[in-house]
Formats: sequence, C-alpha cells, structure tokens
Amino acid sequence: MKVGHVKELFRHPVKSFTGEAVQKAKVMPYGLYGDRSHAFKDETRDHAFLTITQAPQLVLYQARFVGEEALNRFPKVEIMTPDQRVLKWGDEELTREMEQLSNRVLSPIQYEPTNVPLGAIEEEHLLLVTDASLQEIQKIWGDKIDSRRFRPNLLIALKDNIPFIEETWTGKRLKIGTEVELEIKRPCERCMIITVNPDTAFRHSSLLKAVVDKRNNHFGVYASVMKTGDIKIGDTISIH
Repeated sequence: MKVGHVKELFRHPVKSFTGEAVQKAKVMPYGLYGDRSHAFKDETRDHAFLTITQAPQLVLYQARFVGEEALNRFPKVEIMTPDQRVLKWGDEELTREMEQLSNRVLSPIQYEPTNVPLGAIEEEHLLLVTDASLQEIQKIWGDKIDSRRFRPNLLIALKDNIPFIEETWTGKRLKIGTEVELEIKRPCERCMIITVNPDTAFRHSSLLKAVVDKRNNHFGVYASVMKTGDIKIGDTISIH
C-alpha cells in the first residue's frame, strides 16, 4: 500500500553539525551513506561524542561531502563556519575551535564508508519524519518549525494527510523506490536538541515542552535497514 513519497533527504557528515540536503543517497547497512561518519570524541567522558547537547553552537557549522563517493573511502568533508570560513575535516584549526567552543578535550574520529557504528549515529539507522506531523506540531507550538531541528534523514510527503500516522507503523516494513526496505522500530523520544534553532543556535525550550505535553515526548520514528540500495527524492514509499 502506497503511503507517500520521499520529499527530502538529509545526511550529517559530521555528528551534530548541520548536514546537507541531497537529491539521492545510497542506503548502507548503517543508514544513509556517510551519515555521522565523522565526529569529535569527548575525551572528558567515557565512550561519548561532542554533541549539540553540550554545545548548541555546533548547529552553526555546516558540513558536506565534496567529491566522488566511494565504498573504499569517503570524499573530503568541507565545513562552512558561522563566519563563512571554509575548513576541511582534519584541520587542526577546526579541532581547536571545537575545543574552545565546548571547553573540552576532543579527538576527531572518522569511520569507514562500509561501517559506521550505531552508537555514533544515534539509536537506530535512520530517522523518519512526515510532512503532516511537522505541520501539526507547528500548530501545537504556534510557530513555524524548520524540519532540521528534528535532524531527520527522510522527510516523507504522505499520500493521506494524517498527522502522526507513522507511529502506527511500528513493526512494519517500508519499501522505498525499487530496492530499499526499512523496518519501523519505535517512536523517537526527543531531547533538548529540538529546541535549538539551526540558523541562530538560539534555544526555545517551549518547543520541547510542547512535544512532551502534547505528544508524550515523541516525534518521528526510528527505522532499521533491512535491504540496502539507492533512494532519491520522489521515490514512492509503500508499507507492508
């Protein structure tokens, strides 16, 4: 049964930096190719990464892949800073800047294109949000919301405009295009990250309060990759 189509695709080459919207992407066993494949290890905490939770200003740094994508190596990662400087992943200047911003000792780490550990990504391979739910949460909060606040991998345009219907898909499989299959695992429990405006890093705590009060702190759903392949904007999404 067709439920909609892919409206937007997002990936985040550097964990907790603002990512890039892409027209197409390869779905790997861990999620979208390169998603959260680069990160700053927080040496002040065991098995932890630097995230927006510790430094909201990370959203003002925008990361993108530049060059040919391959399975044996990632393309170069280019980072646009808030003051419009262009840095590359691995630049000491970037690491020093992140350490000053967070007041922490950091080590840049980079995974392989074929293996990005689940813990680096988050709790599951992919995060899905629907347009109807985004519109409804805007009504609940009373203001326009940039979808980037929720850091989805896929924004789905629903065939039937039913907010939060994706929460009924738990345990079911989605087929996207002709190759990719996902299994919906559970709703996504939200944290302070959604309160951070991706353009200004200014926090609106009332958004999280609204999601907690009105949606049991759920928005969007997590999915695991069952079949890999290529997906693109406009691909049909069906459920079975």
